[in-house]
Amino acid sequence: MTSIEEVNDSMEGNQKEYEEEMEDEPSKEDSKIQEDAKMHALITGASSGIGRELAKIFAKNGYNILIVARRKDLLLELKEEISKEYSVDVHIIISDLSKPDVPNKLYDGVKSLGIKIDVLVNNAGFGEYGNFKDASLERTEDMINLNILALTKLTRLFMNDIIESKGAILNVASTAAFQPGPLMSVYFATKSYVLSFSEAIAEELKDEGVTVTALCPGPTISGFQEAANLSGSKLLEGKKIPSSKDVAEYGYNALMNGKRVAIHGAQNKLMVHAVKFLPRKTITKMVKNFQKKKDE
Repeated sequence: MTSIEEVNDSMEGNQKEYEEEMEDEPSKEDSKIQEDAKMHALITGASSGIGRELAKIFAKNGYNILIVARRKDLLLELKEEISKEYSVDVHIIISDLSKPDVPNKLYDGVKSLGIKIDVLVNNAGFGEYGNFKDASLERTEDMINLNILALTKLTRLFMNDIIESKGAILNVASTAAFQPGPLMSVYFATKSYVLSFSEAIAEELKDEGVTVTALCPGPTISGFQEAANLSGSKLLEGKKIPSSKDVAEYGYNALMNGKRVAIHGAQNKLMVHAVKFLPRKTITKMVKNFQKKKDE
């Protein structure tokens, strides 16, 4: 047993101790990112959905993991589940990354543990359904802070570590990144930023031996729809929605293969390519129609 620190944004950088549990042997992957044993992956938004599944996949492949989210109870459950199956270190970091100063505190807390991050997974994010004129300004600001600011700050803060280890960055974007999104205007715009930013730094970092992947899933069984108030949207009607596990496995494999833009699902890929050949105004109208709820 070893003790670890919990980085808590409400404690002004103070830290608390938790126990660390280790069992079982990790599996091995053929990848330049996997050459050194016991590398560290930091995963935000790890308490549920795609982030939770990614944490389990990284642990399965021998990574020590740092899991970040607001919900302590869910992180503890995940830590217990992983520790029973894999012989890796699991660090819990309880943080609300929608607060602008928290990424810096998270970084300082990780460095105080003497841990170097090899792979950064920026998964945390949320959306909100509705007309922009009716949106809460506070919630809109939180969305921009989490989806854009936190992702950008964490990428820059941990970049030197990642360059040194010739590691990787996985940014979770969305198929929403490829067109405007009426009724979810700010969310679509934030994901467009994530995609553009990821592709740009992938080009900048290619000679450093670092790969950057933008994972672009469509609707996924993850709890996102409920949190975004999307239930009843025609976007989800009659569609077979992939599981978070399926999307996470696809994203992990894309990252390990150095793929820059990873669009999950044949139908999503078709839609993204179709956008290139239609007028922007037409696409925007189509998206609005798809997003509307049946009773609207």
